[in-house]
Amino acid sequence: MDSSSKIYIAGHRGMAGSAITRKLHENGYNNIVTRTSSELDLRDQKAVYHFFETEKPEYVFLAAAKVGGIVANNTYRAEFLYDNLIIEANIIHAAKLYNVKKLLFLGSSCIYPKMASQPMREDALLTGPLEYTNEPYAIAKIAGIKLCESYFDQYGCNFISVMPTNLYGPGDNYHLQNSHVLPALIRKFHEAKVNGNTTVEIWGSGKPLREFMYVNDLADGCLFLMRNYNQKQFINIGTGEEITILDLAELVKKVVGFEGEIKMDSTKPDGTPRKLMDSSRLHALGWKHETSLADGLKLTYEFFKSEVEKI
Repeated sequence: MDSSSKIYIAGHRGMAGSAITRKLHENGYNNIVTRTSSELDLRDQKAVYHFFETEKPEYVFLAAAKVGGIVANNTYRAEFLYDNLIIEANIIHAAKLYNVKKLLFLGSSCIYPKMASQPMREDALLTGPLEYTNEPYAIAKIAGIKLCESYFDQYGCNFISVMPTNLYGPGDNYHLQNSHVLPALIRKFHEAKVNGNTTVEIWGSGKPLREFMYVNDLADGCLFLMRNYNQKQFINIGTGEEITILDLAELVKKVVGFEGEIKMDSTKPDGTPRKLMDSSRLHALGWKHETSLADGLKLTYEFFKSEVEKI
């Protein structure tokens, strides 16, 4: 992939896709093609094929997906399964039909079994039951991995899959019901501070352990892999560091400047008890993240404040 290569970023307005777009521009890749969902419905096979036939991208970053937190995943189970299956199937098959040189598919850490050994290695895939609350999304992402592997085997397509850990940063969704835990915490503490509340309620016990990566680091890792990784085996991308939800809440509280009390609602679900990625294969290739959680949260909160009027 060189600076003149034509690159299609599917999902360029999402958190991961927008970060990848910024990273490519920063590195001199300016022949980038994008489409909004109103311009191109990725669930429409005919429209996707016409786009590939017309634009003829050489490289594809497949970051488009229907995403959300525990509530959204568990409420819109059919939509999360159908939309994600059809989006990835349409793009991956079009990439094969129209001779894309390389495709990078972004999956999710939720592909791993609920009780997978920690940290989660790539070979833990399909070794046990999934977490029920996000099972449809996980199944769709597993199907995307298997599509890339199968096209690699049957057609010789250089289609690779990357499994990122939990992401945060510019472009995140801060909806209190449909977002992931970290952006929801940022909004909760910010609104509590602005409204003069004395408490902030957090779902669950606070004991589950999570790993978080600043999205700009994810983008840098994806560019590294697009340049250097050409194997069928999907690969994890994470920090190797974890934190409890309660400790995360305390950190967000500090960054936001909220001075009240944190209360846990133990009647609400925790989700998966622990999710730490084993990123040793990626680290062995020579890439590691650069942004600490504390620094990333400060950057993210500044971005959130600049966008808060739009939320």
